[in-house]
Amino acid sequence: MIDFPLTAFLNFSNLELVFFIVLVIPTIYVMVTGAPFIPTQMTQVDRMLKAAKLKPGMKVYDLGSGDGRLVYKAAKEYGCDATGYEYSPFVWLWSQFLARFFWKSKAKNHLGNLWKKDISDADVIVCYLMPHMMKQMQARIFPQLKPGTLIVSHAFSIPDLKTWKSLKRDPERRLGPVWIYKT
Repeated sequence: MIDFPLTAFLNFSNLELVFFIVLVIPTIYVMVTGAPFIPTQMTQVDRMLKAAKLKPGMKVYDLGSGDGRLVYKAAKEYGCDATGYEYSPFVWLWSQFLARFFWKSKAKNHLGNLWKKDISDADVIVCYLMPHMMKQMQARIFPQLKPGTLIVSHAFSIPDLKTWKSLKRDPERRLGPVWIYKT
């Protein structure tokens, strides 16, 4: 039998402890309270952006932007002023790597808490958030939005809110449903 005392596990160096607190804890927090990082298929990203009828200069926010693929595509292909907010430091660092070497877009993907950002100037908000987060978004973010703002939700609907438009699940292409709401 191998003896593995708990004290050996808890014996972090200062640098390891800082790494754990700064990177790992927020990532675990997001996975439990928000949504896990599951990259959206580019086919689904295209489908969502087309459904939003984006035009150059529109202000687009992606809440829980993950690796930034949606904001980078909205900026590069549609000419939008696109900004993403990602809370997980690991995922955000990955997005910065992709932005520098692959996406090559003017979009911004910020590390930060989406609940503390002013997005009242949004023309379109895109999100992939768990159902309980969708309820929070409705209560906390909707009141600050201007009339006509579109909310494009991948995979999860906003309970008790009338859908303006929707895209059905496409099992052949393995694409989930999309709900679009209008303030």
